[in-house]
Amino acid sequence: MPHLSREQVRDIDRRAIDEFGLPGVVLMENAGRGAATAIQQHFPTGAVAILCGKGNNAGDGYVIARHLELMGRTVTLLTAVEPQSLTGDALINATVAKRAGIPITTLGNACLADWQAAVEPAAVLVDALLGTGASGAPRGNLATAITAINAAKTQRPSTAVVAIDLPSGLDCDSGTAPGDCVQADLTVTFVAAKQGFSNAAAQPLLGTVEVVSIGAPACLLRSAGLITAKAASRSRTHAGRL
Repeated sequence: MPHLSREQVRDIDRRAIDEFGLPGVVLMENAGRGAATAIQQHFPTGAVAILCGKGNNAGDGYVIARHLELMGRTVTLLTAVEPQSLTGDALINATVAKRAGIPITTLGNACLADWQAAVEPAAVLVDALLGTGASGAPRGNLATAITAINAAKTQRPSTAVVAIDLPSGLDCDSGTAPGDCVQADLTVTFVAAKQGFSNAAAQPLLGTVEVVSIGAPACLLRSAGLITAKAASRSRTHAGRL
């Protein structure tokens, strides 16, 4: 499985937008839809709580909520920041989720007990708190939310925890956790496994790793060493037969 650094993944996103004209919101839609499909395949029953921070990882969470609801799941969004404080593609998807009537609870600086009470009804907890750009130990309400996720898993071992792109608190490149870190059963990561995933210390935090496409063109993925020309040719042939 190829592994990419934080900068390499950012470069694929940038080139998909700047060179190929794919809007960022389309890439986010593809990522979120693919993640929702993976969650449904691995954990097909039970209520879902999606914990959102800020930035594009939160935006992915809002997309995931919409697609899981379309699959018939009961979904709640628990946010560490006011949704209207988001920007760009994340704000677009937060607005869609709100207008669609998906329940959104803003916990902000709520205490640990409030976060724990909020996640308690869910059978599946989705971590969309921090993305690959985060570094250092999580702080404030994000650290509190991570603690609530891990506590729920300890208290109710049947609870499934899914990390989006990487477990919040894990450094993308080093694979170390300098502070609180989500302990996932499944990590749904975008484009490619991250460089830090190869660190043995990261393995207990990742769970099963599933790579989901964001829809970047095959030629771009080839240039990053993610697929071979032969694999791309097979993909085009298959698409032509649909």
